[in-house]
Amino acid sequence: MSAVITASGLTKRYKSALALDNVSFQIAPGRIVGLIGPNGAGKTTALKAILGLTDFTGDLNVLGFDPRKQRGKLMGDVCFIADVAVLPRWIRVHEVVDFVANVHPRFDRAKCEAFLARTKLTPNQRVRQMSKGMIVQLHLALVMAIDAKLLILDEPTLGLDILYRKQFYQHLLEDYFDENKTIIVTTHQVEEVEHILTDLMFIRDGKIVLDADMDAVGDRFIEVMVGADKADTARALKPLDERQVFGKSIFLFDGANRAALEQLGETRRPSISDLFVATMKGTYA
Repeated sequence: MSAVITASGLTKRYKSALALDNVSFQIAPGRIVGLIGPNGAGKTTALKAILGLTDFTGDLNVLGFDPRKQRGKLMGDVCFIADVAVLPRWIRVHEVVDFVANVHPRFDRAKCEAFLARTKLTPNQRVRQMSKGMIVQLHLALVMAIDAKLLILDEPTLGLDILYRKQFYQHLLEDYFDENKTIIVTTHQVEEVEHILTDLMFIRDGKIVLDADMDAVGDRFIEVMVGADKADTARALKPLDERQVFGKSIFLFDGANRAALEQLGETRRPSISDLFVATMKGTYA
């Protein structure tokens, strides 16, 4: 099956700053991709390019369309939730539903209303009367009722408490995602999306520094916890990172011999957050 997104030599410069530096990647259908990077790494610029919201050089194909020239057609198959509320504060819930029903041909009103019925939102409630969590629920209800092929989430749960965050991703998996849809999510709360991702992309200084499916990540990277007596032996194997926990050293390796590491101590698969910190060391200096 053809890729949902194909980027080749994608480059974007803001005056003297290079936001995207000759980036190339492919995203297949039916995947949930985590696009992870520090502030200023190029995440939002990449999403804007995919959505046709900024110009760029290089080639970019999204669902068979060029976002620069065919954004109108592209957006019929794409939905987007950003970290900032874009709904007018005066608008009521039923007015938002009416608006989307009248402008989007693939909107399912019954599905939207069924989701809203499971929340505390009421038809006459205005946006200004809602908490941020309730606004996100309204956005999610609208998006899940559109039969889009690509959903882009840019820090969708930023500022929400843990209950709303967990509910958001649960609804996303249970009520929206299937093998015909693709989701790209950026977030700083990587530990909360780790269990839903099929693919991982790290971006740093405008470059993709890691692009792999989660199975490959598990095969490639390994952590080992060793005592002080074997720390020098582990260091000689050139780990990607080292940190101290309760008097022991935890080393992170990329592509090392698993059997050799098991002779040094307890091995495990690193979390995305630990892998991210190791990969991005120096970025925040």
